[in-house]
Amino acid sequence: MLQPFDVIIIGGGLVGLSLARALAGSGLRLALIEPQRPAPPPVDAAWDSRVYALSPGSAAFLADGGAWELLPPERIARVEAMRIFGDDPGARLDFSAYDAGLRELAFIVENRRLLHALREAAREQDLRVHCPAGWTMLNIHEDHVAVRLEDGAELAARLVVGADGAESRVRAHAGIAVRASNYRQLGVVANFDCEKPHHGVAFQWFMREGVLALLPLPGNRASMVWSIAEERGRRLLDLPDAALAAEVESASGGALGALKVITPAAGFALRLQRVTQFTKPRLALVGDAAHNVHPLAGQGVNLGFRDARALAGVLKARGPQGDCGDYALLRRYERARKEDVLAMQVATDGLQKLFNNDGVLLARARNLGLTLVDRQPWLKSFLVHRAVA
Repeated sequence: MLQPFDVIIIGGGLVGLSLARALAGSGLRLALIEPQRPAPPPVDAAWDSRVYALSPGSAAFLADGGAWELLPPERIARVEAMRIFGDDPGARLDFSAYDAGLRELAFIVENRRLLHALREAAREQDLRVHCPAGWTMLNIHEDHVAVRLEDGAELAARLVVGADGAESRVRAHAGIAVRASNYRQLGVVANFDCEKPHHGVAFQWFMREGVLALLPLPGNRASMVWSIAEERGRRLLDLPDAALAAEVESASGGALGALKVITPAAGFALRLQRVTQFTKPRLALVGDAAHNVHPLAGQGVNLGFRDARALAGVLKARGPQGDCGDYALLRRYERARKEDVLAMQVATDGLQKLFNNDGVLLARARNLGLTLVDRQPWLKSFLVHRAVA
């Protein structure tokens, strides 16, 4: 039997679930398809190796959807300042929430707890969830989209949203081209107990061999993201815990004192992905399905949440008789998001190439650039307010 909906969201990760929550109360009939079985609720005290630096704007968006209040406050750390270092000892750039008139620059939140909070919030709305469930057919017609699931169930909707990640099947099936650039780097992540308190400061070192970030966690703990050449990254992943801690202590100049690994190191490949379009008639892409950026700015998931916020706003503003899959309507979403996404892609890709370079003149230029920006309070304030949206 055909099940009619207005919007089918394919992908039940952070961005897909946040879009579903943002559409709660819109009057739209919603379905969500997620192929992976949900992980059990996080009940132990272990820390998640993968964390996100959520902007205050993303936190407010999640609060509007009822998910933020479901996060344990003792598992959230506020970033109140940032200290950024170049590969020259004198090159440094500092950002302060206080100087920008803000309470915090970001919140550090664990992946699995955030995902669980969004799933719990989604239980409170009229949302038909198919999980675990894969799809075997997706046909886009002039006035609707038809989807067949692996169990034979058939769904139809005015709009299908691809929120199914960087390897999006929805994007590929729709024939949307993607241009990918492999950085030949790994993002190596791990968490540490620290000898010295971080005082809510996030540290970042731009080095010729990669970018090392230490992000504050509650207590005397820090989460590491080290974007580094693949071969070196694999060596880091093979190190015993004590040797990995020693490597990070050395690379960070002992900023947080002696370190002790508290979660196993993990790694993921880094790349840049640009799609030719975010929308087609009856189809929209959000999150990693629409874009991938280098993690050096920590903005990947924030871009995805801004996608969800923008698409939900466009759909809810369409009017009571509006067709939520109309291409002219979906183009409004695409126009609203392309500038933000392109600016972040250009900025992160440019920084990665600027520092991952042995040229003497470029080395002088990049380190001088950090110092000059640090001397311009108005520019620093502009950059901070752009990042916290």
